[in-house]
Amino acid sequence: MSNFFTEDDPLDQIIAETFPEKEIKDTKHILTGWTNIVIEVTTDAGAYFFRFPRNPFWSKMIVKDATVCNFVDGKTSFYTPQMKLCFDSKKRPFSVHQKIEGYTLGDRIYHLSHTALTGAAYDVAKFIKELSGIDLSKAPEKVKYPLSDFLQELDDKHYVKHLDADHKFIRETERNNLVHGDLNLGNILLDENDKVIGVIDFCFAGTGNPEMDMARILSRPVPKEFEETFLAQFADTSDVPRMKKAWHNIDAGYADHIRTHFPEITLPEL
Repeated sequence: MSNFFTEDDPLDQIIAETFPEKEIKDTKHILTGWTNIVIEVTTDAGAYFFRFPRNPFWSKMIVKDATVCNFVDGKTSFYTPQMKLCFDSKKRPFSVHQKIEGYTLGDRIYHLSHTALTGAAYDVAKFIKELSGIDLSKAPEKVKYPLSDFLQELDDKHYVKHLDADHKFIRETERNNLVHGDLNLGNILLDENDKVIGVIDFCFAGTGNPEMDMARILSRPVPKEFEETFLAQFADTSDVPRMKKAWHNIDAGYADHIRTHFPEITLPEL
């Protein structure tokens, strides 16, 4: 019996069974979900996101995602989802969290004013510093899963062509700080005033080097002004260029997997 989901599964039925007390008004598939089938569900009590893992690897990681989200909640200045981990009748894990209204930084970054752009750079740097400063002494073991182990497993299970993900360097420079692990523009939320208010999707999260998060936010195209303001917030950025290259190759490797197995997914500019 599989422990993951496909588009052929009765997802609407699973959603209805998860929300027996709510009136479901609309469902919308989000076509940019690389790791999960993502469905936005509008109910009489607000909007929610359901995430259904696409393969066994992501089924395991969605459990970690929920664990990290709930551990991090309230420990930074920014919104993070209060994640509910659920299981269907076949014991397959999926997650649910309430939607926060707003936009992603990826949607808005080339339309921001100078003030909003530099403000976003300051806030993303602040989030990285706050996250990496969280005390992990009482954290669940899933929260302390090394990012280097995750990236090696991601590579081993998904990449047809083992591109230069620089695994040795990532492991050698690893630290015991909490990192988001996938701090790309699509996982940073802005409000209607273009202020950074939250961060989502902690599926990659674990212990590692905060410079990996710094490199991740810069591994896809950003305005030069954003990059310069962002990097100026840190005393040491010496490893960022090499980590940035590694992230680019990680993206490219997984994008090959997506194009082969899930052509319906809309990939961002890489």
